[in-house]
Amino acid sequence: MTPSRELFYAAETAPSNGAFQGESKMMRKFNRFVASVLIVCTAGLGLPLPAQAGLVGTQEVMASAQRSEIQRYLDRQEVRDQLQAMGIDAALVEARVAALSDEEARTLAERLNALPAGGDGVGAVVGALLVIFVILLITDLLGWTKVFPFTRTIK
Repeated sequence: MTPSRELFYAAETAPSNGAFQGESKMMRKFNRFVASVLIVCTAGLGLPLPAQAGLVGTQEVMASAQRSEIQRYLDRQEVRDQLQAMGIDAALVEARVAALSDEEARTLAERLNALPAGGDGVGAVVGALLVIFVILLITDLLGWTKVFPFTRTIK
């Protein structure tokens, strides 16, 4: 006999109550229990879960973003070093930032954004001197002034 015929004949000789040969009564109870649990779980998937959905206001989102921006600024190492040089505890600063109202946090975030990005102003001074040099050079070439000895006036 081929294996498929063996399975067919084994299925024909199986008990009519749905139990397989060699299946104990305890195993049948366990299978029924598992099936019952799966039925309850599957039926429970269709039940709605209690959830609270609501709109989040723009002000709340902005306040959160501004507080995180202030916190990023305070997390920078050079800011922490400067606070320590001034004798201010970083934990105290973080506690005070957490205690700010939304309006105060917005104002502080705007002031932090208005600060210069870096440097000590040397670039601005060099730029201003370069602009003055170019203006004097042009006026010297036009003959309006005689500041530089290496220029000749345009006639």
